[in-house]
Amino acid sequence: MVKSPNRGQRVADQIQRDLSELIAREVRDPRVGMVTISGVDLTPDYAHAKVHFTVIGSDPAESAAGLNAAAGHLHNLLFKRLRIHTVPRLHFVQDTSIERGFRIDALIDEAMRETGK
Repeated sequence: MVKSPNRGQRVADQIQRDLSELIAREVRDPRVGMVTISGVDLTPDYAHAKVHFTVIGSDPAESAAGLNAAAGHLHNLLFKRLRIHTVPRLHFVQDTSIERGFRIDALIDEAMRETGK
């Protein structure tokens, strides 16, 4: 069986869209807060998905704990939506790229002030 070249990315994108909707509607855990799914990394065999998220107004570690506690339920809901043979196990991790970007911007601003520009 020949896989299409970007199938993994299309599946990851669909999982991202579906999870964004499902988390907002189905997850009632107060630890989760206002979560945005920023990306999904799939293993080549689709067995596992690392789901990157950002959170507003809540502790990221608490949100990760709440999301990982709901991962089995979300997996079952995804299984009903996706038309693929293997629906991946979900592993939620905080996306720190936005915070890293803010820190880099602050360092650049500081360096510019120090040089007098």
